[in-house]
Amino acid sequence: MAKGKKHVIVVGGGAAGMLAAISASRQGAAVTILERNPRIGKKLLTTGNGRCNFTNIYADSTYYQGNNPNFAYTALAKFSIPETISFFEELGIAHKVEDAGKVFPMSDQASSVLDVLRYELNEIGVTVICDAYVQEIRQSKNIFTIELENGLTFQTDRVVLAAGGKAMPATGSDGNGFVLAQKLGHTIMDIFPGLVQLKLEGPFFKQIDGVKFVGTAEILHKGKSVAKEQGDILFGNYGVSGPPILQISRSAAQLLQEKKEVQLKITIMDMMSKENLRTLVTKRFVKRSGKTVEFSLVGLINKRLIPVLLKEAGIRNIKQPVTNLSIQEQEKIIAILTDWRFKVTGTKSWPSAQVTAGGVATNEINPSTMESTLVSGLFFAGEMIDIDGQCGGFNLQWAWSSGFVAGQSAAF
Repeated sequence: MAKGKKHVIVVGGGAAGMLAAISASRQGAAVTILERNPRIGKKLLTTGNGRCNFTNIYADSTYYQGNNPNFAYTALAKFSIPETISFFEELGIAHKVEDAGKVFPMSDQASSVLDVLRYELNEIGVTVICDAYVQEIRQSKNIFTIELENGLTFQTDRVVLAAGGKAMPATGSDGNGFVLAQKLGHTIMDIFPGLVQLKLEGPFFKQIDGVKFVGTAEILHKGKSVAKEQGDILFGNYGVSGPPILQISRSAAQLLQEKKEVQLKITIMDMMSKENLRTLVTKRFVKRSGKTVEFSLVGLINKRLIPVLLKEAGIRNIKQPVTNLSIQEQEKIIAILTDWRFKVTGTKSWPSAQVTAGGVATNEINPSTMESTLVSGLFFAGEMIDIDGQCGGFNLQWAWSSGFVAGQSAAF
């Protein structure tokens, strides 16, 4: 270890780890990153569909979840959205703001963001050791000993655990950080996939696989609304996906984790009131009374949805003239278009998830420093902590903010 300055080892070279390393080094610490992959920043390259939605101008603690979402407030204030944008502008990332406050690099390349971070790490003298899988962390007399899987050991004054969660295991996220934290005495709140597709009960999903429409999705528990979002909804052979689904999936997953029953309500026709829809549907049925029931809905909703929707409404003969429909049958069609209910049976697993929900309990971390309240000199950052954000740049902002605070605090 270098004499006269703090030595900080950052476990994990993702977004939070890189920011922690830069922050600590700028405060005069000697910093080493231990990264399990052959290169740092692998997961960062996948963000924003390869464009890197690196923050959101609306980010505040209300966009975060966990057992105590307000825990995020202090870090977000200490390294705010304007400060984040200025930080990246200084590194060379010109930015642009798109819909819903999403911030992207003008280059539209996640690789640009990683390139400037790697350049900065090199410029300020951060040591990066890759293919370094941390197997154990021990502390004795205020000195940490870190042992790698290959037998190599390191000693350091401070440790920043930024090893990520379990989402997207192809990028190296296997939950090892939680094991390390637990061995050091920390509580791990139940972890489960977040920002993920929902699996639904039903025999017809292969028929409508790939059908996309703009609508509203709502999570219900015991008939009460828990979460609701509007936007592009996409049916898959397992259930449903799309931005609104990802946004509300955390609420569904949490309830499922608690062994509670969850329903998904989908409103296909959400651009008008039920009364106006009733008028529209009745007019279509009366005006072209010679059409079949099935063909009467062509042009109103996606054609591939029609046979499934009619079957769900209890109409067996979809080739019959539309004039044969009773008022009750028409009402059932309208009900499905405005309130289609599904039983949520689960979520897709870690490879499909964008973020990990759950993690190191926030009541064991100082929100002003990100330091453990149980182990002096141990700090946490990013996805390891029981904080996860919505879609749209919020999780990367949490990585930057928590990483900045952890690194800066670890240097003193």
